[in-house]
Amino acid sequence: MKKSKNVFISHYGKEDKKVQRLKERFAEKGYSIRNYSVDSTKHTRKKRPSDELIKRFLRRQISWSSSLICMIGPKTHTRDWVNYEIKAAHRQGKKIVGIYTHGNNDNVPLPEAFKKYGGSVIGWNSIDKLMDIMNDKKFPVESPEGSSRTSMYSVSDSNC
Repeated sequence: MKKSKNVFISHYGKEDKKVQRLKERFAEKGYSIRNYSVDSTKHTRKKRPSDELIKRFLRRQISWSSSLICMIGPKTHTRDWVNYEIKAAHRQGKKIVGIYTHGNNDNVPLPEAFKKYGGSVIGWNSIDKLMDIMNDKKFPVESPEGSSRTSMYSVSDSNC
């Protein structure tokens, strides 16, 4: 019996190949993942829509997901849309978990919104642990080096 989840994978757009690899790794472990985020397999280049249209689309896609997985790589923390997606997931009450892209444990900064609203951050090779977190097993909120940290939840954040 496959274990199934609807997720939104927040990521730096130029790392679409890593999103595909993450989905493959889930499948290799017997998990069926439906990804509602935007990636290169789902769209073609057209005229860029307005920011308001993008925000509405992202909020809708996030609403269909049980969890937001933030893929954390060297440039993730610089992306405004990643921060927006994390804030939108928080406002919708979604579980927010981070996974470092391969080779980036402990040496890349977390996005600002993840520092405020995110939960656990795990390494690339921890797919089973990621599924445990998404299935509501308790894991402490940690900083990249493993020390305990607290999320600063604030529902009054109006940037979403």
